[in-house]
Amino acid sequence: MAAFIIDGGYPLQGDITPQGAKNEALQVLCAVLLTDEPVRIKNLPDIADVNNQIGLLQQIGVSVERNAPGDLTFCAREVCAESVMSQEFLEGCSNLRGSVMMLGPLLARFGLAAMARPGGDKIGRRRLDTHFMGMERLGASFAYDGARGVYTIQAKELHGAYMLLDEASVTGTANIIMAAVTAKGTTTIYNAACEPYLQQLCQMLVGMGARISGAGTDTVKIRGVQKLQGSTYAIIPDQIEAGTYMAAVAATGGDV
Repeated sequence: MAAFIIDGGYPLQGDITPQGAKNEALQVLCAVLLTDEPVRIKNLPDIADVNNQIGLLQQIGVSVERNAPGDLTFCAREVCAESVMSQEFLEGCSNLRGSVMMLGPLLARFGLAAMARPGGDKIGRRRLDTHFMGMERLGASFAYDGARGVYTIQAKELHGAYMLLDEASVTGTANIIMAAVTAKGTTTIYNAACEPYLQQLCQMLVGMGARISGAGTDTVKIRGVQKLQGSTYAIIPDQIEAGTYMAAVAATGGDV
């Protein structure tokens, strides 16, 4: 069994630049599916969850160009929607909780999405109800194959709706917003999540041509547009990482 041995009590010194925020990265990576134009994302953290999410995008046809460390350009022009039903893709989804946020963009652009029951950290109950109920309100229909553990969602056309989320889920709110940006009409989400990562996702989507107001409040309004375009976007530094180092310096003294 692996173990850490810490010889504590020494003041910390030095300079640290926090890497890009993982939780934001997993959201904005899914947003590249909403357009057939190139989307450049900077400050992507080089960690397993983010790299696995990029791998899932590549499996369904998203091209990836590496400009520099943490600086990648994605293009979803050649995505094959039917590839979301492949066993390889579904197995990849089952190993990554963030894969659930591909549902909204895939549904919005192709009218079809599928995923296996997502994996991720075992930190208690992590419901998917908010995702499914929100997209159903937009006009989608769900089916669940219990034998394979696979969810399939389809919609001929998405339309705006009023909805009150039963929990202020960050990933649920993100998924519904991404599904709604090209839906016909206006979508209003009450009890929406307000976290900074969600605000950043909305900022990226607005830069791609989406019409979103209320980000950072518990009521978000999305006015559907016909099409989104490409953009260049930089992920904010990871607040959890920065806070961890701050706590360590406060506990040990020093200057970081």
